[in-house]
Amino acid sequence: MKILIIEDDKDILSFLKFNLEAEGFVVDVQSDGKKGEDFAFINEYNLIILDLNLPSKNGDLICKTLREQGKTMPILILSVENDMKTKVDLLNSGADDYVLKPFSFMELLARIKILTRQRKENLQKTLRIRDLELDSDKQILFYKNRKIYLTRKEYSITELLLNNYGKIVSRALILENAWDSEANIFSKSVETHILNLRRKIDKDNPREVIKTISGRGYMIGD
Repeated sequence: MKILIIEDDKDILSFLKFNLEAEGFVVDVQSDGKKGEDFAFINEYNLIILDLNLPSKNGDLICKTLREQGKTMPILILSVENDMKTKVDLLNSGADDYVLKPFSFMELLARIKILTRQRKENLQKTLRIRDLELDSDKQILFYKNRKIYLTRKEYSITELLLNNYGKIVSRALILENAWDSEANIFSKSVETHILNLRRKIDKDNPREVIKTISGRGYMIGD
């Protein structure tokens, strides 16, 4: 699951990035409002944590612009402002939740889980395609009833490939979904994780479940 944090307080930014990554999230960060808004349009995120007062462009305007342009990911606002009018205005601008600074990380994490769970309410918790079954709650893959334990990156890659069953998924798209924006695009991280996945899935299996399409990417499906 990928989160964008737009926050100009460097201490809060580094604190959130460290702790959210420890919880298994992929996290991008920006301290400038306009640059953060650009990130939100360029990349796909499951949730945005947005400070209200930012350089270049304030959080309320960013929120409004994202909604006007059709972006539907949950937006959680951080602010020191506690008046009711500000909260109502932000909710009317498209914000999904509002957390007052200073905040407890555990409370923030609970709010994040609620927002992302609500977004997934209409999605299957278990993704089944032919002999493959991916349990999104436990992050476990079953192949022909064999239980396969996945790392966080392996789960993200598998989920992406299964959600695009029969379609080629480019290396760039895998990097975008399973790594943060600071990932080295020239590293062999994607290839290494695909190799590890194949070793786990294709054990005692004569055919490759994850296929390499030369020069284009990877796919699961015929």
